[in-house]
Amino acid sequence: MIRVEKLHKSFGEHRVLSGIDLTLKAGSVTALIGPSGSGKSTLLRCINLLEVPDDGALSVGDARIEFRRDRRLAHAEIAAVRKHTGMVFQNFQLFPHLSVIDNVTEGLVTVLKWNKDRARERAAMLLAKVGIAQKADAWPSTLSGGQQQRVAIARALAPSPEVLLCDEPTSALDPELSAEVVDVLRQLALEGTTMLMATHDLRLAASVAHDAVFLMDGEIVEAAPSQALFSRPRDARTARFVSTLAQAAPGLQA
Repeated sequence: MIRVEKLHKSFGEHRVLSGIDLTLKAGSVTALIGPSGSGKSTLLRCINLLEVPDDGALSVGDARIEFRRDRRLAHAEIAAVRKHTGMVFQNFQLFPHLSVIDNVTEGLVTVLKWNKDRARERAAMLLAKVGIAQKADAWPSTLSGGQQQRVAIARALAPSPEVLLCDEPTSALDPELSAEVVDVLRQLALEGTTMLMATHDLRLAASVAHDAVFLMDGEIVEAAPSQALFSRPRDARTARFVSTLAQAAPGLQA
């Protein structure tokens, strides 16, 4: 479903990703963990081409792109990758001037050129799926953070992407609201949705992800099935980081 090969990304003189190799199979859920600044969010943004890698290659579905610093991507190449992916952001990024249901339909109508009735039918189904159908006509500002993130998940799912990319989907939420979002993502995982999520939330990573990847200083230190990585990390750096996550989620056994 996704293959990342020798991916590099720098901002000026600061190298953020150094030779990342990563493969995701259809139906898998993978958690990207690591300290702030390790490159997790940048990797997600490179996969969705919100940032263009400097070097390496990316395959998403049937689309493949090879990157070079001196090569400018064509709009068609970017569109070919993005048609396979949906993105959920840390801070929701809902349109404040649109109702909940219009937030979900906006991309279907303006980008995919669906008619409004079809788009609203799809949006209503997805809002029900994430447990927020009763808020369809509400404004985003009237919703809790957990409700806003569930709307954002519905919006990301609207065009039926093959891969859902989640950038710290619970980090802006308190534990109670975070649990609402974890429940939605867990259900999507059970339904076979392919997901790659950057997270500091051990509860999310341990209960939803099949696999975990530990990044540090822009490199993959360790990758393993999530339960193995959390309970028996091979690298001392991974063990130290997992310990800090466990302290932030008392009572949870990874």
